[in-house]
Amino acid sequence: MTYKEFCRQLGKAGLSIREFAELIKMNHNSITNCAKKGEVPSHLAVISALLGEMGEQKIDFRAVLFDIEIAPKKPRGGAAKGRFGGSKQTILDLFAPEPKEVVSE
Repeated sequence: MTYKEFCRQLGKAGLSIREFAELIKMNHNSITNCAKKGEVPSHLAVISALLGEMGEQKIDFRAVLFDIEIAPKKPRGGAAKGRFGGSKQTILDLFAPEPKEVVSE
């Protein structure tokens, strides 16, 4: 589904991208990043199409979604909060003596 069609479906449901992201426990930036590609992943396309249709049929989808325990999506790439690249940062001592060179015979 194109990003434009995705937005149209959300509009039919009366949702902004931010509201949609909150409903499905995603970061809204993850969704708006799809605009660069011009396409949305199929799972988001299915959800938006169903919400758009439910909105047109005047079916309250919010009550249905609030009853589901949706776990927030974990960040990709292994980087945890407070870490860069997933590795614990160490203090760099710029004034420590240089290690001596080991010569093997």
